[in-house]
Amino acid sequence: EVQLVESGGGLMQAGGSLRLSCAASGFTSNDYAIGWFRQAPGKDREGVACITTYDGSTDSPDSLKGRFTISIDKAKNTVYLQMDSLSLEDTGEYYCAAEDGVYYYCSNGAGWYPYWGQGTQVTVSS
Repeated sequence: EVQLVESGGGLMQAGGSLRLSCAASGFTSNDYAIGWFRQAPGKDREGVACITTYDGSTDSPDSLKGRFTISIDKAKNTVYLQMDSLSLEDTGEYYCAAEDGVYYYCSNGAGWYPYWGQGTQVTVSS
C-alpha cells in the first residue's frame, strides 16, 4: 500500500523559505508521479507542483514558478518542495499525493491522484 508522509511545515515570516518533504513508500512500480497541493481555510485545494520519477518531468502553475521548486531524491523515495519568498497567501495545509506507475507527465489536478498524505501545516506571518 502506498504511504506518503509529509514533513517540514511550520511557522515562517513573510519573505522566508521552507522546504517540505514527502517520504513515499509502497509502490508496486519502480516509477510514480508525485504532486504537492495546498488548501487554505475556506478555499479549494490547489496544485502547486508535480514531478514524475520516470524522466523527472515537472509542472507547476505559472503563478508559482520561480518561487516553488519541486525535486526528488529517488534513492530515498523522497520528494521535496522548496518554497521561497513566502507570502501570507502561502499559508495553508500542504499535502503530497501520488500515482503509481510510469508516467511521462504529471498533473496538478487533485482528482488524478489516488494516494494522499496527511498534510503538514505552513503558516506565514507578517
